[in-house]
Amino acid sequence: MITWFAATGPHISVKADEIFSVAGVSITNSHLLGILGLIVLVWALIATKRAAMGRTRHNFITRLFLWAFEGLYATVGQVIPDAKWARRVAPLSITIFFFVVAQYWMGLLPFVGPITVGEHHTPLFRGGVADLNMTFALAGVTIVAAQIYAFKYLGFRGNMGRYFISPLKNPIMSFIGILELIAEFSRLLGLSFRLFGNVLAGEVLLIMIAYLTQYISPVALQPFYIFELFIGGIQAYIFFMLSTVFISLGLQHHGDDEEKSTHSGSHSSSRKIQTAVHE
Repeated sequence: MITWFAATGPHISVKADEIFSVAGVSITNSHLLGILGLIVLVWALIATKRAAMGRTRHNFITRLFLWAFEGLYATVGQVIPDAKWARRVAPLSITIFFFVVAQYWMGLLPFVGPITVGEHHTPLFRGGVADLNMTFALAGVTIVAAQIYAFKYLGFRGNMGRYFISPLKNPIMSFIGILELIAEFSRLLGLSFRLFGNVLAGEVLLIMIAYLTQYISPVALQPFYIFELFIGGIQAYIFFMLSTVFISLGLQHHGDDEEKSTHSGSHSSSRKIQTAVHE
């Protein structure tokens, strides 16, 4: 199959290609593999849950998922010291990690690329995160979730106070608030384009190595497949870490709240000193 792919010539496309449409809705090759990857991921998570509850015996997959979950959950606890909020944020961040790594690794399967359709030899399957729409949607979920958590933690007024501060009261913090608002949009673009760019670069690398090595590509591609497996895990972890950090930024008191807590702390400490002196 890889030999056939090497002989046909490279097919490099930045955007996902449409395979067919349903009621006017375009179904691309990244959608097809994305659905398949989602099914595999759900099956693996259900199997891990059953093994963790003692209903079935553990295997390599369930042990790997449990090991990854425990490590990721501990990482969330380090980024968000509040155990209550870490427990709330962890399901979203960890789910994003497993989704990204599953979609990345599914794009490395041997049938992704060689199987083509149509007269233009369009690949039938393409990695889910190799589609900018997918990475942009994941980044959008992260940024929106960060705002939702911030509203719950700080309240509406407190969260808006992170961005909108009276220039008459504090001109410097007012300018910083505007920069923080701009930063929210830059994080959205940064998350989506960073992941998409890395996945696309990996695809182009494998395609060109397969095309240049021709009939020895089954042997030549093995080190690069191992390298891409490693890169997939790293990219998923980076996305997970950035998502957790962006959410944690909204779980901190800012501005007046910090000043009030500082003043209250100084007043209480001064009262304790005065009491000790009088005693």
